[in-house]
Amino acid sequence: MTEEIRIVIADDHRLIRSGLRQDLEKAPCFHLIAEASDGLMALEYIRSLKPDIAILDIGLPKMNGVAVVRRIREESIPVEIVFLTICRDQDMFEEALELGVKGYLLKDCTEEELLRCITAVASGQHYTTPPMTTYLVDKVRGAKEFSRQTPGLDLLTSQERAVLRQIANGKTSKEIAEEMGIATKTVDAHRTNICSKLEIHGPSVLNRFAARHRTQI
Repeated sequence: MTEEIRIVIADDHRLIRSGLRQDLEKAPCFHLIAEASDGLMALEYIRSLKPDIAILDIGLPKMNGVAVVRRIREESIPVEIVFLTICRDQDMFEEALELGVKGYLLKDCTEEELLRCITAVASGQHYTTPPMTTYLVDKVRGAKEFSRQTPGLDLLTSQERAVLRQIANGKTSKEIAEEMGIATKTVDAHRTNICSKLEIHGPSVLNRFAARHRTQI
């Protein structure tokens, strides 16, 4: 790959940023254009500099990585995202995929794995760390069978699906709103739509449905 790939990185730990900078300098086609220590700063850099790729920690202060990506998608900013995180949570991984995040790496990845991930994402491919890839394959197999038995799931939008997963985790509408960076009334509207599409009657029935099928949604 000969074209320059312009990259923004965001992590609240200076040593992590320093390590990333050194790794990126080893690939001539990678050009680090900005470093951010929090989510708000990362979002401003992405807005103003229009990088090809943003490498984000999920647990950023002020605005977490997921909220940054949601804002990026809302504003239709053309940037590919790589999450570099300690988070092995499967729900978080799925939410990242729903948001169109193409790269998902754990922070204990090797330098070679990081560079392969960036190269793949820059080429329009997906790249995930091996434990998450294994989980995803198993998840897809189970989800296909569950979707076959529950056709209404295919009608849910990506945000409705994300809300349903949060409901499965026992979150209230207020908690879901704070987590997803949307209004509580928007969460309630999603709940209503989910019930309609799945032909579920009442919030308590929806809560039980989500909890019972947590690993399949």
